[in-house]
Amino acid sequence: MKVKGTYFQNDAEAPLVYGDVEISNPKRQRLRGEEAKEGVLCEPVIVGFCGTDNELMHMGSEGRLTAKFPEGKDRLINGHEGIVWVPSQNRFAIVLIRGGDSYDPTRYTEDETYFEYGCDKADGLFSDKQYFHPDMLLPVPDGYVENGKLKLSFAKKMVFPDPFACMLFQLERMEDLGSAHNFRVAMRKHGCSEEQARSIAKEELFARTVIFGLGTTGMFIGDLILRNHKDAKVLFVARSAADSPKVRFALKQTGAEYLQNTFASEEELAEAVIEKLDGRATVFIGVSGSGVEHRIAFRHKVLGCNGIYNSFSLGPEISFDTMPFGFENHLIFGSINFRQDHMEEAIRLLAESHYDEIVELIDKEEFMKDPVGAYRNKIYSKNAPMKTAVIWNKNYVEAEEDGKEKKA
Repeated sequence: MKVKGTYFQNDAEAPLVYGDVEISNPKRQRLRGEEAKEGVLCEPVIVGFCGTDNELMHMGSEGRLTAKFPEGKDRLINGHEGIVWVPSQNRFAIVLIRGGDSYDPTRYTEDETYFEYGCDKADGLFSDKQYFHPDMLLPVPDGYVENGKLKLSFAKKMVFPDPFACMLFQLERMEDLGSAHNFRVAMRKHGCSEEQARSIAKEELFARTVIFGLGTTGMFIGDLILRNHKDAKVLFVARSAADSPKVRFALKQTGAEYLQNTFASEEELAEAVIEKLDGRATVFIGVSGSGVEHRIAFRHKVLGCNGIYNSFSLGPEISFDTMPFGFENHLIFGSINFRQDHMEEAIRLLAESHYDEIVELIDKEEFMKDPVGAYRNKIYSKNAPMKTAVIWNKNYVEAEEDGKEKKA
């Protein structure tokens, strides 16, 4: 079936193209041991732009996308964040993007396979129609559809379940690892049982938390830490002005503190972070995509003894001096995963949030006319909003929301 859509290809001049594209419907597995099923034909409604999309475009311009293409194809329809309309079921759905012949597609092993809609080996949402595994079409909660149309504020929030679910996983991992890492110290310090010590260690982990970088993922993990650990102290560190809309929204949403990085040296920045925290960090989360992260944490000793370093950035290399690393008992981990239950919880939490306020819409016609230019000059430009999305099919979204939204 031919549809209109955008797709990545290996081309130095045109790595992202809008036009006719042939879609197919291979059988896929959601999980190992389950039946491989053909997809259900859906109509994408709203789609968000992710940093992964931008990276894939760069890979296409450098001719490095071949391994990402669906089998037998020389292109990849992008888009992995959003809502679709399922005509055969007369309902809307949020697409769970990862599946495969694996027990957990987001944590697959060497002998397992996986796919990601719009990212890896499977076409995504930036097309007029697309096939998705029937069991990977998650339901929209009640109360957000009226007269067959999505409320615009809710639709905007639903470009976030994928990264928000990743942050739910990050919180779970930090709690698990932090508890295991430090419970024996807590047992001796508090003279309590192992069960009590693990609970104490989990709470004490977030006593002085640094989140280095303030994109949406940084904001989400700060929000989740403070939702679940009321005595936590969370400090965002980023370059944005303290009175910028992004920072003001993040602090209002999370209740965290903020330090603007205007310092002339890394040493000065590190000293300011430690002063702001009233001590060295118990956990350091790197989400800035910059190599400064690990130097601040390790070389300049912002991360304290028995602390955890959570690397969520893609790209930077991490290095550390093994002598203090060993004696200060640091724990380093990194993973970009989530499970379906994380996605379902993300949908519930986001539906009740105000995160639609940081989503700006780009006109579909503008995006279709010059996809590469839209990425470079608007969606990922220096002055880009925190999140950009496009309404792909206006027929399924309310044109106005409480009199405040412009017509979609």
